[in-house]
Amino acid sequence: MLIRIPAVLEPEALARARQLLEGAPWEPGELTAGTQAALVKNNLQLPATCAQALALQALVLGALEKHPLFFSATLPKKVFPPMFNRYEGAHNTYGDHVDKAVRYAPGTGVRVRTDVSCTLFLAEPDSYDGGELVIADTFGEQRVKLAAGDAVVYPGTSVHRVEPVTRGARLASFFWIESMVRSDEQRRLLHDMDRALMRLRARDGESDEAVALTGTYHNLLRLWADT
Repeated sequence: MLIRIPAVLEPEALARARQLLEGAPWEPGELTAGTQAALVKNNLQLPATCAQALALQALVLGALEKHPLFFSATLPKKVFPPMFNRYEGAHNTYGDHVDKAVRYAPGTGVRVRTDVSCTLFLAEPDSYDGGELVIADTFGEQRVKLAAGDAVVYPGTSVHRVEPVTRGARLASFFWIESMVRSDEQRRLLHDMDRALMRLRARDGESDEAVALTGTYHNLLRLWADT
């Protein structure tokens, strides 16, 4: 499933992120790519352990912890430390690829299965041309270019690319989530039920029906979750 998550970063946090990205020590993105991806990857990235990246990781992870839609959509067990990229000038595109099935968090040895991929946009869409994230999966091909501070989550199994940036600079964070619920179909069912329950509670309060369906939700999560 592909889900837009609005306002992951509020304006103050977004301003802080941009401040940290100014003058950051960018390096060629293909340095962290696998053999296949390196052939089509042409962007810039922050070194994962530089001071700016570490500060940005804390900023993004703190925002995600407080975002109920992110939790509902991904049911996170582990979140890979966010990484940060830049597309502009000669380093302006990333061709079709599929993310690695398992990532190793730098300096920790922790392994994260990439059930869900996430891109968090950090530049306003009118500040650059091109740079759409194009995702192809069972839902068809989707072209995504969101407001700064918004994120999109989608299956880690998807073939995806970033279109060439022809003006300005595209800045984003990208990372992966190992979900408590491995199956994309099961996560979709739980997410749909969770959102419906929220609407039901908003309309009727804690009715008998809401309580019963909440029990069903948690029983399904208990059945499917790997913690």
